[in-house]
Amino acid sequence: MTSTDVTQPAEGPQPGGYAAARLRLLTEGARTGPPRRRALAELTDAWLAGLFGAATAHPAGVSLVAVGGYGRGELSPRSDLDLLLLHDGRDDKAVAALADRLWYPVWDLGLDLDHSVRTPQQARKTAGEDLKVHLGLLDARHLAGDLGLTTALRTAVLADWRNQAPKRLPELRDLCAERAERQGELRFLLEPDLKEARGGLRDATALRAVAASWLADAPREGLDDARRRLLDVRDALHLATGRATDRLALQEHDEVAAALGLLDADALLRQVYEAARVISYAGDVTWREVGRVLRARSVRPRLRALMGGRNGGKPVTERSPLAEGVVEQDGEVVLARTARPERDPVLPLRAAAAAAQAGLPLSLHAVRRLAATARPLPTPWPAEAREQLVTLLGSGRPTVQVWEALEAEGLVTRLLPDWERVRCRPQRNAVHLWTVDRHLIETAVRAAGFTRRVHRPDLLLVAALLHDIGKGWPGDHSVAGETIARDVATRIGFDRTDAAVLATLVRHHLLLVETATRRDLDDPATVRGVAEAVGTERTLELLHVLTEADALATGPAAWSSWRGALVADLVKRVASVLAGDPPGEPAAATPTAEQERLAVEAFRTGGPVLALRARAEPPADPAAADASPADGPEPLGVELMIAVPDQAGVLPAVAGVLALHRLTVRTAELRSVPLPDGVDGSVLLLDWRVAAQYGSLPQAARLRSDLVRALDGTLDIAARLAERDAAHPRRRGVEPPSPRVTVAPAASRLATVIEVRAQDAPGLLFRLGRALEAAGVRVRSAHVSTLGANAVDAFYVTGHGGAPLPGEEAASVARGLEESLRG
Repeated sequence: MTSTDVTQPAEGPQPGGYAAARLRLLTEGARTGPPRRRALAELTDAWLAGLFGAATAHPAGVSLVAVGGYGRGELSPRSDLDLLLLHDGRDDKAVAALADRLWYPVWDLGLDLDHSVRTPQQARKTAGEDLKVHLGLLDARHLAGDLGLTTALRTAVLADWRNQAPKRLPELRDLCAERAERQGELRFLLEPDLKEARGGLRDATALRAVAASWLADAPREGLDDARRRLLDVRDALHLATGRATDRLALQEHDEVAAALGLLDADALLRQVYEAARVISYAGDVTWREVGRVLRARSVRPRLRALMGGRNGGKPVTERSPLAEGVVEQDGEVVLARTARPERDPVLPLRAAAAAAQAGLPLSLHAVRRLAATARPLPTPWPAEAREQLVTLLGSGRPTVQVWEALEAEGLVTRLLPDWERVRCRPQRNAVHLWTVDRHLIETAVRAAGFTRRVHRPDLLLVAALLHDIGKGWPGDHSVAGETIARDVATRIGFDRTDAAVLATLVRHHLLLVETATRRDLDDPATVRGVAEAVGTERTLELLHVLTEADALATGPAAWSSWRGALVADLVKRVASVLAGDPPGEPAAATPTAEQERLAVEAFRTGGPVLALRARAEPPADPAAADASPADGPEPLGVELMIAVPDQAGVLPAVAGVLALHRLTVRTAELRSVPLPDGVDGSVLLLDWRVAAQYGSLPQAARLRSDLVRALDGTLDIAARLAERDAAHPRRRGVEPPSPRVTVAPAASRLATVIEVRAQDAPGLLFRLGRALEAAGVRVRSAHVSTLGANAVDAFYVTGHGGAPLPGEEAASVARGLEESLRG
């Protein structure tokens, strides 16, 4: 070996000098992003090369190689160093000594190190056995020592990768799918893992590996920029936390956003989601292409044999017509040879609808051609365009991948300019699983399964697409959305009457579920108010189905059989009013046989009577197509019914006892139950759905015993809860929004309705009940629900004379409740 075969290292900075130079580089604001990552890699290269040169004066037969992210020159502030000490195997003892002289200075500086010592043969063998090692070696970069040794390994590893691609790429695809299942989708998570989640940095690296195989390639437009943005976010995250973390936790959002010069945390998340969407879509396209190429390779030899040399042995690709200008080819939807997008403005929607109806993806080439050449639709749209949009939205689950293909090439915002404000917009609510735009599509998917329940499926599907379109505008998104929906409906060709219906559906898409779960349905004002807002029976029919589709598309915490039954009851009452039957005075609800038994027993014994019954809700929508596991039985715990002779302090006593026994209240209702004829008196019935925070449920007898003590004053619930909180202080987390207590105007003629929105916490309902007792008001009924981490409660209260509270007194009670929650 001649001296020209060996790279002599440049003199690098000493450990102390390297640490100081590294600190200066990371703290100066002049260089950020790719320039800083390159500079950090170059600084580290020089230091390691100096260590290598100081450790051996004769580096022939041994080299130091950077692999993985360091090999790509992508050093974030707290990235680990992926290093391979490569040697020819002639002097293992000397190599071991060299390794110690390299690794220990790295550890001494507190840097994370992923290291290995191998011969080229060992490296290739390990790569053949471990896919992750093979991926790291694809990015091998020479740092110091024998350049020829490094070059030979790089060449051999790359040749192995290409030769083994038909076997390794399916392994890589399965690895990506398993990681996505475990980590979730980066573009929808509030606390995403920038590296491991689907659409993250690991997937971007996998796409580079696919390109290196020469078997297929990813769509390159925007991919490098998306990867750069995620790396920039990771850099800022490392500097903000001082740790080598890839998880963008909620408490870091503001600091990371500020470091990147972004407006706020939502702008940060939106940037992350945009990047993840690009990478995810590129992955979908690339893995489809890999599958197509591998299938073609397996089929081609058999076809040649069958063809006997005819047609040059080339397979004939079938093209099956799907719609005008649209055909299926090789498992994808492509444009027909006769298609002319520049003359056919409806073609993008027609192709999308045909693809969704066939359950096939739109080919990348077709979408890009449509984006580049299709004429814009006139205003208003022709009838065919509107029908194709409705067909696309009504295709169920396949709509999602087709819509994402249109999104990737900017066709959605071209068709619906208002979409831009909701695209990739985060929702900082634990109840929501999706970003705003994906939630709208998921709602349309759900609504597609309900189209047989309404007289105008087209209005239902378009309302599903637009119901949250006002998010991103100032103020109430329902109010903003009403105006946008009316404009969009007119633009896409609906007449004035239909546009008005769509505007009403968007304006009131939360009305039914909020009223059903937070209002007394026996109060005539409740039903009359909904009837006036909805206007017609047919609009009510559409709103009922939209409500269910919206809730199911939000997440499992937003819908249950209990909520569905309440909404159905409200709809039935409103429909009666709209049909011409005015609501009468509230009639006493007829108790069930079990409720009557409990009430009589409570009255007879003069104390509380309990009944516990295990419940598991059936799927909220068992008939819906493509039901996911989240739609399965809802573990609502148990139903707890308590009958108590009417007296003061019942609500805080029951809530406090449940809190002491670590029972989470999922829903709760309190009302007065009439006793059978001939029995003089009244009994309060509390119907609760509870679940144990952990462990098993307590026995009913123990609950009753503690409730008796709470009611007679011998059990100090407040002191017991305070002792428990002092012994086990809660961990500090993200600061929740401040609680809000308001008086709902004109919500009832019979009582004052006080609404509470607060962070759910053990003992919350106890504190509320005690504050209401202290205010000297009587709780006529209560409607309590929990949505994720949020408690949304409504209390119907009166003065002791049974009349609603005067305005100033009601406001004072609301202020007192809010102060008690802030204290």
